[in-house]
Amino acid sequence: TILTSEKSSIPSSLNPPSRIICHVCQKQFSQYTCPRCNSRYCSLQCYKSHSVRCTESFMRENVVEELQQLQSDDETKHKMLQILKRFHSEDEMGSMDGYDSTLSDETVQKILSGDEVNFEDLTLEEKKLFHRAVASGELSKMIEPWDPWWLKLSAKTISLSKEGTQLVQPLAMQDTPLPSENDLESNQLNDFPSGPETPLPPVSKLSSKTPSLLLPVHLVDIIYSYCFTLRLYNGDTQSDAIGSAMLVLSISSILSQNGQPETVLEALSYGLEQTCSPAYRHMGGLQFGFALVDDVISILSLGSSALICLLCDVQRIIQAGERELKMEKARKSRVAEVRSKLKLADRKIYYIMCWVHEQPYEAWVSLAATVRTEKCLAMNYGGSRTDLKFEDKAKAKGKCFVEEMK
Repeated sequence: TILTSEKSSIPSSLNPPSRIICHVCQKQFSQYTCPRCNSRYCSLQCYKSHSVRCTESFMRENVVEELQQLQSDDETKHKMLQILKRFHSEDEMGSMDGYDSTLSDETVQKILSGDEVNFEDLTLEEKKLFHRAVASGELSKMIEPWDPWWLKLSAKTISLSKEGTQLVQPLAMQDTPLPSENDLESNQLNDFPSGPETPLPPVSKLSSKTPSLLLPVHLVDIIYSYCFTLRLYNGDTQSDAIGSAMLVLSISSILSQNGQPETVLEALSYGLEQTCSPAYRHMGGLQFGFALVDDVISILSLGSSALICLLCDVQRIIQAGERELKMEKARKSRVAEVRSKLKLADRKIYYIMCWVHEQPYEAWVSLAATVRTEKCLAMNYGGSRTDLKFEDKAKAKGKCFVEEMK
């Protein structure tokens, strides 16, 4: 059955599945739905041509909403100033080739003098150009790409004490006061996230029950979510503490309590399903998802010390979100619910961190090999499709992740 309307039929034994024709080209079967107007389309080309106004207005609303929520500080202003200066320098080179300048003289003078430039300071034409640059992706090209710490050579030298704490402080920091544990910026002083400040207790001290055999699967789930969040935020999670903390939870089936994967393939499938969802498909879809799986493999290959540092970083992201929520003026019921989820995720991460500390290096070599194998299976299963599904078996079986610490 082929449909050309918005309505779809429910498949059954007497009524086979229906497929809807692309509303743009009217030739191919549609595979996607526009998140704004719900129009069905088959490819990126059809998405771009189905309605330029729809695409630009959708991106404009997201950008304006994000700008309204963004609290500017000196570091944020400095970053934006550098981007605008680079944009102007490239614009000048273009004008030498016969093109007109896209920025007014008044705006250019503000940028070059270091004055703050707000969105409302732009002319109507400059605002239109800004929205088009966001929608086309030109603006993102001007942002310096972030280099993941787990891909640096220094990541292979990460080492913690027998108790799981940081061995030494960097030499450059000895003459300066140590930053508070609440300061996320301290992580940027090193090539990799810092480890725990206090010794990690044995898992037996946290719970009388034997650790679940599914903890390696849960660890893969959390690592995938962490890599997704850092790459989406270009390594700068502190610019949106609440958003980055909630993103970590939403991509992880374990931390969001949306289910409990029982195999590595299920954990990866859930992450890939979230990555290919309409909200994040602009990041690259399935290809980006498989790149994240490679990140998981790289991190597992680094061993226990790197994994503990990663889990500490996840904790810091979640705790920063909690602190930000305390200052947010929103409905008390909503804030209480979100903070409850963040605290529960914090405890789960700490439990897994203590468990990781007790595992031998060989366990991570084996788990990395398993992830590599399951990635191949996922690639063969997914192919060109982006609708990988994760079956939530946890609800049916009612299994517990860990016994909650009191």
